[in-house]
Amino acid sequence: MDNLFLILFFVSFVALIVGLVKPTAFSRFIKGEITRKKIATIFGIATVASFVLFGITTDSSKNNNEASTQPVVENTQAVTENKNDNPAPVVEKTTPAPTPAKTETKTTPAPTPTPTPVSSETTSQKNAVRKAKSYLGYSAFSHDGLVAQLEYEQFSHADAVYGADNSGANWNEQAAKKAKSYMDMSAYSRGSLIEQLKYEKFTQAQAEYGANAVDL
Repeated sequence: MDNLFLILFFVSFVALIVGLVKPTAFSRFIKGEITRKKIATIFGIATVASFVLFGITTDSSKNNNEASTQPVVENTQAVTENKNDNPAPVVEKTTPAPTPAKTETKTTPAPTPTPTPVSSETTSQKNAVRKAKSYLGYSAFSHDGLVAQLEYEQFSHADAVYGADNSGANWNEQAAKKAKSYMDMSAYSRGSLIEQLKYEKFTQAQAEYGANAVDL
């Protein structure tokens, strides 16, 4: 029944919309003068009435369905079996714990801290190392060439040698860098490049390494 009222509601609502747009569409079904007000009255009442009846029938059908269904409740009983209602108390025999034997603890004397070795590097040696690293930061030097440059900076020969030895330079790599810088400025044969590197105080082996590094 609720489906019937739902259909009547939609039909009445559609007829109401059509009648408001074009009242003359119902001239065959309604006698007399057809106006929008008259259409709104007729189909508006029909729409409201069918909607109300639809709601009433829907509620009643829901109540009938709820009344027809009965929840099924299952009762479960937990059965616990106690074989012994009054169990006999169990008496545990306790054995006294043995008295721990006295142990003698020997105290080990704390180790004597090893004194930190004091650096024997002098201030002039530290400055020579710093100066050597700064030179290597922007140009390539051989070991002896760097010593000569440090001596030019008024370092003593011993400090200059110390600075070059502790600069962390790889003299083969320095020869390769120097060879590349010469090749960037001009063209050299292998022999002339080796002679130029030896002039920069690189050893024969280091000069040949530098020439090999630039594919000569």
